[in-house]
Amino acid sequence: MEQTFRQTMQEFRTRFEESPAAVVRAPGRVNLIGEHTDYNDGFVLPMAIERGIYIALRPTTDKTVRLYSMDFDLELSFSLEDFARGDDMSPGEYVKGMTRALLNAGFDLTGFEGVVKGDVPIGAGLSSSAAMEMAIGQAFSATGYFSIPAAQMAKYGQWVENVWLGLGSGIMDQMISASGQVGSALLIDCRTLETQPVPLPPDTLIVIMDTGTRRELVGGEYNTRRRQCEEAAAFFGVPKLRDLTLEQFNARAEELDELPRKRARHILTENARVLQARDALLVGDAVTFGALMNASHVSMRDDFEISSPALNEMVSLAQAQAACYGARMTGGGFGGCAVALVKAEDAEAFAHTVAAAYLTATGNSPLLYISQPGGGAEILA
Repeated sequence: MEQTFRQTMQEFRTRFEESPAAVVRAPGRVNLIGEHTDYNDGFVLPMAIERGIYIALRPTTDKTVRLYSMDFDLELSFSLEDFARGDDMSPGEYVKGMTRALLNAGFDLTGFEGVVKGDVPIGAGLSSSAAMEMAIGQAFSATGYFSIPAAQMAKYGQWVENVWLGLGSGIMDQMISASGQVGSALLIDCRTLETQPVPLPPDTLIVIMDTGTRRELVGGEYNTRRRQCEEAAAFFGVPKLRDLTLEQFNARAEELDELPRKRARHILTENARVLQARDALLVGDAVTFGALMNASHVSMRDDFEISSPALNEMVSLAQAQAACYGARMTGGGFGGCAVALVKAEDAEAFAHTVAAAYLTATGNSPLLYISQPGGGAEILA
């Protein structure tokens, strides 16, 4: 947001004693409905948020990238002509991974130096990692004077997650960070990458509810869920669960082992909910959309088993408020954030009430953000 932009600019001027040649920004995201459907070639309905990653930079002539992270108080430096994957999950790996993806694609990259700062909570399920990837893509675009279509930039970011970092995630996070639209969520077909803007109902706002708990996805339960979905698809002889109808699933579901059966049931019903949610939003039906959010949470809790006690408590407290149309956990799971659709006029009171009740119930200090759809990755100056 504006404060983060100003802080990034000031740090650049302090370090380099001049104004940056370019400033880029890429947003985080919150997924309104459609969880873990993306790597099953399904449908998702996220929105870009107003929080993001900012980079103030200037080009260099020595084919070197030098970045100072204000959030981590870390300096990163590497040559475009000679760098390799590190053995950790530091923020610099997202920078190097996106650089490698662009080099592999044949882009003649120009080195740059600068300052990076974000206001997306780290590890909260709001995709600070995809925001970093898309911001780095925009930084190289600004210094190299080339333009990459949003969907292609998103594919490079997904390569970073899948290949460079070893996380079997889909493409939703990068797609919404690259192509978000002010005022609208975005229905994304994760097979074709076609998108459709979908406005929120009138007089409503999104409240993002950070439980204060965190999760680790790499090498853990996220990849396990993906393997279980692949096992179910193989059982039914389809490339992806996107290709399986609920009728086909129900006809043979009992022949499938319990865990892949439950995972597949979530994906199939979640895909249906996303499309129903799109239709509800297009006619401004907040009540139906809220009910679909509630059903999505139950499916993630019981069939996909990616919720947590903290997330369940937050969702229950939100759903108990009269101003709330619906609420669900959001993101990869096992911690992080929940999301609610609420009446705009009551959003502040809703946030205060839920935060206080959650602190009393769990002892965790939450952070609640009132939000509306923001724009995608861009070169600001």
